[in-house]
Amino acid sequence: MCGIAGYYSKNASVNSLDPMLNSISHRGPDDFTTYFDLPFVAGMRRLAINGLADGHQPLFNESKDIVLFYNGEIYNSSQLRKELIRKGYRFSTHSDGEVICHLYEEKGIELFQDLDGMFAVALWIKSEKKLILARDFIGEKPLYYAKRSAQELVFASEIKALKACASLTLTLNQQAIWDFPTFLWIPEPATIYQEIQALPAGSLLIADESGIKLQSYLSTNHSIEIPDDFTAEEISKHTQNIIKESVQSRLMSEVPLGCFLSGGLDSSIVTTLCAQHLENINTFSIGFEDLIDPYHGKSDESEDAQYLANQLGTKHHAIHVTAKDFKELLPSFCHYGDQPFAVSSGLGILKIAQMARELGIKVLLSGDGADEFFGGYSWYQFMQQLQYQNQGKLSQEAITSFQSFGLPPSERLKIMSQYPFSQQAWAWHYYAHEKEKSILFSQEWQQSIKVTTSIRHFSALDGLNTSHFPMAFLENDRQFYFPNEMLTKVDRMCMAYSIESRVPFASKKVTDWARSIPYEILLHSGTLKWPLRDAFKELIPDEVLKRPKHGFNVPIDHWLKNEWKDLYQHTFSHQSALFKYGFITQEAEKHATRMLNDAQKLNGHTLFCYIMLNMWLENEYNRNYC
Repeated sequence: MCGIAGYYSKNASVNSLDPMLNSISHRGPDDFTTYFDLPFVAGMRRLAINGLADGHQPLFNESKDIVLFYNGEIYNSSQLRKELIRKGYRFSTHSDGEVICHLYEEKGIELFQDLDGMFAVALWIKSEKKLILARDFIGEKPLYYAKRSAQELVFASEIKALKACASLTLTLNQQAIWDFPTFLWIPEPATIYQEIQALPAGSLLIADESGIKLQSYLSTNHSIEIPDDFTAEEISKHTQNIIKESVQSRLMSEVPLGCFLSGGLDSSIVTTLCAQHLENINTFSIGFEDLIDPYHGKSDESEDAQYLANQLGTKHHAIHVTAKDFKELLPSFCHYGDQPFAVSSGLGILKIAQMARELGIKVLLSGDGADEFFGGYSWYQFMQQLQYQNQGKLSQEAITSFQSFGLPPSERLKIMSQYPFSQQAWAWHYYAHEKEKSILFSQEWQQSIKVTTSIRHFSALDGLNTSHFPMAFLENDRQFYFPNEMLTKVDRMCMAYSIESRVPFASKKVTDWARSIPYEILLHSGTLKWPLRDAFKELIPDEVLKRPKHGFNVPIDHWLKNEWKDLYQHTFSHQSALFKYGFITQEAEKHATRMLNDAQKLNGHTLFCYIMLNMWLENEYNRNYC
């Protein structure tokens, strides 16, 4: 795991890399190297996990004509290495990434199809003066770029490194600011700056003398065909096998590993499988004041996590936090979020990463992805009750969503049935409605930027017929929500303390297999994530199998009404950056207070977005980017 940065420019210099690489030193405190071969200038900060003694970057092929900087892990590197050696290739390091250099000689850009892992790559082909940037198929590792001209670009693992690039002039992306309270994050490939783009998952950006072009390296068919005579039990058995394989492959490490252990099903599966291969593994959980979580179960699962840890014999660390603890963590959360980011469960990950680092652990395995790929969110069980007619029209007035907890589920479903599919997608899973944002943001700002509705991100769903639902909503969560929220959160918050996160449920084999399982099996007998529960019923205690999910979600609505009240009062006051620079209306505090106390709908996450946006703006305005 590392941070990389560089240029494709005839006017670049090695010295210009220093501030960029220094800004992401948290991604790699173990080594610092640069490389210069105009127009390619690049460098990296290394977090040494494998190939400790000889894994310095850049990595090369035998002739040193192919040069690699990369961030990530290639979990099938051992098999690939054996095949390449059999074909006559000679390796000079024990780094897993070296296989990429030799595979390029063998297969060209088709190599990326062969990699099982997470990666963000800068591959320099000296003889062709060609730079290839590549990102893993699902977007586990980040990579951003900005074009300086039709034939020049600069790239980095995080946006903050591009901000440190003196030759870039940055302007705020106003549409991204409008979208932010709807999602809690800015959907890729957009970023908070107009000039910076995220390289899409599964894509290549190729720069050479002919120019710069973006292309996908993914095949269009992701699914596996399940034989018609496969029973539900056979599906769960195969599910068990591929998840065991994925977890085992992600134990590849020369340094200590640990696991997140929330006490829920997903992290319990990962931890249990890890404990079958490793002794004395460290596990971590977060404990809150024990409140009812209106979204899932209860707020404090630390006792449940401790119970499983005792069963498995792990070295368990339960971190009990208060509203004050996490409030003090918000400046770090804002900084390492890299751009406005308001997924509050990231605070728990940040706290765990901090403790793991203090204990000398460099790798943490996570249960993220199981909910999206195996049907774990509580509202999935209601999706078949919705009437899929797609006869509705996008409404600026209809703000009822599945989070309108003041209404019974049947009433929410009745209202949502009148929405077009695109608006249903918002209503199932997301936060601020267009009307709510239009009340909080000032009319002057809205008229000046001519915003487009955030629902546009789901417009492709309106072109589908009813037979595609409800699976189309699950697939949307897999392709849109999972990388933008879950993978971004675990990468940024872990890397804040130089911890590599690994996500076994995000492997290509697991995700391809899950995509082949029909909705009726994912929620067999009305049970969320039935294939997982059935597959691991012999290994996981009943108490865990039957428990509703929670994770590290903070009691955000409760805290904003109590211990964090001053945060939202400042954010919507006339002293905030949001007000001083014209983003919010003079009446914003009154509207925000009404939303916070709305008996019909939970709005804490929406208001937290404005808090984090304001905090980010107050940090950034001094840099004159706005």
